[in-house]
Amino acid sequence: MFEIFEVESMDLEARGVAHQDGKVVFVDGALPGERVIARIARRKPSFDVARTEQILRSSSQRVDPPCAYFGQCGGCAMQHLRPEAQVAVKQRVLEDALGHIGKVRPEHVLSPMHGPTWGYRYRARLSVRLVAKKGGVLVGFREKRGSYVADMDHCLVLPRQVSDLLRPLRNLIGDLSAPKSIPQIEVAVGDEGTALLLRHMEPLSASDIELLREFAARHAVMWWLQPKGIDTVHPLERLDAERLAYHLPEFGLRMAFRPTDFTQVNSQVNRMLISRALGLLELQPHERVADLFCGLGNFTLPLATRVREVVGVEGSQALVDRATEAAAQNGLADRATFSVLNLFEVDEDWLRSLGRFDRMLIDPPREGAEAVSRALAAMAPYERPVRLVYVSCNPATLARDAGILVREGGYRLSAAGVINMFPHTGHVESIAVFDGPDAPGASPAKEN
Repeated sequence: MFEIFEVESMDLEARGVAHQDGKVVFVDGALPGERVIARIARRKPSFDVARTEQILRSSSQRVDPPCAYFGQCGGCAMQHLRPEAQVAVKQRVLEDALGHIGKVRPEHVLSPMHGPTWGYRYRARLSVRLVAKKGGVLVGFREKRGSYVADMDHCLVLPRQVSDLLRPLRNLIGDLSAPKSIPQIEVAVGDEGTALLLRHMEPLSASDIELLREFAARHAVMWWLQPKGIDTVHPLERLDAERLAYHLPEFGLRMAFRPTDFTQVNSQVNRMLISRALGLLELQPHERVADLFCGLGNFTLPLATRVREVVGVEGSQALVDRATEAAAQNGLADRATFSVLNLFEVDEDWLRSLGRFDRMLIDPPREGAEAVSRALAAMAPYERPVRLVYVSCNPATLARDAGILVREGGYRLSAAGVINMFPHTGHVESIAVFDGPDAPGASPAKEN
């Protein structure tokens, strides 16, 4: 069924949002301000989903997608929108979430953070599938509407050296003894080399190992292997175990990691984000700071170069081990300590037991930090940090937690803004600053 829609905005999946007969309609392929003819693809009680068939009035922000696979490959959703307009859409998504879910508004909107729009994706999970009809093995992202692997030879959001590997990887996997047993290859690009993590469901033969070594030598990559669970991950060559790392030059740090560790996809934006987060915290050398959901110390170790003491808390023992090693390797073991705890189940008594922190950085996964927010809200003002900086990868959970901190805890939402960590996707990364009742507001001059 075809209908005409006036598109008003975009949602978190980069679909146009329209209304028809009092019902929300998500229009795939449409941009805000456009008038389109779309076909209803799915009807639900509270909303419909449609797909654009013809654009009657085009947005001035629409561009021709540069990637030949756009629309087929599920890796990108917004290549048809100018990069600066993508950032504006994401800022609107953040502000709408804060207003509608959290019932709060930031006192100051931070200028958006963005870096390169192409070749930025230093982390990726490539699907692998033997497809006889396609003439062999496919390696790439999954298709937009299904579980099939997109038939692609290059990718504009991957670094050039990784994009150039897609066709050679297809040929390599096809030459292995059991190509059907290879479901995926994870990519992790560091400043000192590129790692490829091969998931293989059947043991590799001696000839397979030789093929991998030849490929590694020819293309200057490191192979890591995963025969079973995540605890079986290991480098093909022992000398590669410590070669994967990224650098934070502003703080003089080298951060070693494994291909299975969480690291930010966009390394250039990550560096800017760390600098801004520390600037917004307005740190003093004598202070004691907490870094919750600290991972392998991406914020903790930079913090340790600026303050007296940092306590990092993380739910993964493996990441805490890596963070502890990194602190020692960077000469910060006397300033940065780490512990393992499920931060989704904490309360104010636990938080009190750590002693008072002057400032706190919170960087949770998509689920947010509800328990931490409630614990902070339940504490007396003199017991808790005077300033919080919250880095979020989900506007909805940030908004929920902001509502708790402001309405129940008496904090002010001093500032908030978006971080375009994932250009051309609907993913919205953001940062927010919360101040206690007696703290000064966040200063725009402190933005980096």
